[in-house]
Amino acid sequence: GGWPKSREAPVYEIAGRRVGILGMGYVGRRSARLFKAVGAEVWVYDPYLPEEDAARLGVTKAELEDLLSECPVISVHLPVTDETLRMLGARELALIQDGAVFVNTARSLVVDQDALLAELRKGRFWAALDVFDKEPLAEDSPFRSLDNVLLTPHVAGLTMDSYQSLMALAIDEVERFFSDKPLVYSVTREMLATMA
Repeated sequence: GGWPKSREAPVYEIAGRRVGILGMGYVGRRSARLFKAVGAEVWVYDPYLPEEDAARLGVTKAELEDLLSECPVISVHLPVTDETLRMLGARELALIQDGAVFVNTARSLVVDQDALLAELRKGRFWAALDVFDKEPLAEDSPFRSLDNVLLTPHVAGLTMDSYQSLMALAIDEVERFFSDKPLVYSVTREMLATMA
């Protein structure tokens, strides 16, 4: 408990830093744009992202191991698929550099939670976690006792305004469909194969 002293919880500007994004779906792409807007160098890992899309977005495609070891900020935006299930295990998490910040607002199942807990107990890097294998997170969860972890209850973005916006978007899309107008948020079978 209590507030950390400023030296215990270092705060850095994003400008000029390398940020690694795992997964370049809708949220990953939006995140990349936001990070770039504040001056970050953005690396991405997504085997389904075409090179021309990466170039258009102004991001650098990287191998997973390189991104984990070279980026002081890592933001996870992966869906749970057969390929991504527990994709980040002990070997991968050990690659994260000391002092880094690891953020998971996507799905807990892409990260081996025991391996993550073991790494965080070493105090080498920081984590901001919004997703857990069992939600809500148990009161006695060991993640709650770690000073280098920020926990949020998987409600990022869920406001009354966002619910109203989502309903309005859905209604507009249905109206477009029945009016034979082009859909704004269409999803193809190919897209479904890489989505959660």
